[in-house]
Amino acid sequence: MFDAMTATAVSLKDVHLILPSRAGNVDILRGVDLTVKPGEAIGIVGPSGSGKTTLLMVIAGLERASRGEVIVAGQSLAGKGEDELAAFRRDNIGIVFQSFHLIPTMTALENVAVPLEFRGAKDAMAIAEDKLKRVGLGHRLTHYPGQLSGGEQQRVAIARALASGAKIIIADEPTGNLDHVTGEQIIRLLFDLRTQDGASLLLVTHDRALAERCDRVAEVLDGRIVSGAHP
Repeated sequence: MFDAMTATAVSLKDVHLILPSRAGNVDILRGVDLTVKPGEAIGIVGPSGSGKTTLLMVIAGLERASRGEVIVAGQSLAGKGEDELAAFRRDNIGIVFQSFHLIPTMTALENVAVPLEFRGAKDAMAIAEDKLKRVGLGHRLTHYPGQLSGGEQQRVAIARALASGAKIIIADEPTGNLDHVTGEQIIRLLFDLRTQDGASLLLVTHDRALAERCDRVAEVLDGRIVSGAHP
């Protein structure tokens, strides 16, 4: 894992993503530049289809840039194989989606512990329990996702994202499936945990007011960051 005191958390330079379609190649990202400092919170805004989610996927190594430089947590993602990228995400990135992506046949505790077990952590269950207590779910350890409210499921997802000690948190519309009150609780939790852990936060949201609660707002338009790309 990178040294959060000295490294740039995210550095993108002239990043392009071109995907094929029946009508020909489609430019999804068109020369994106972005710098994120360790511990910084960035709100990412822009209209639907502008490339916000794709930008997060490139940073997480879930999409490969067609060209340009992608350095995340001190590592260049160019040339990494799928197994290397999976290990990179496991050790460096915590991802929170709009949909919770929990395994329905596993308890909250098991959902958080499984990624740790894949990593080889001998105390996976103890770590998972600690993370769930941090998000206020110490009383829901043995409940299955179907027994939890939407807000509780998102708390499990946040606990899972933070379980490995990741210093970069990627959140894509994390309150999109929640009511306003629950969504506000989740956002406060994310900001609190990010501050406590000293993690960088990249938050995609359609809510400009929410984005402005971050340290900086980056605006994406037509596959480019048109403002807020650098500190």
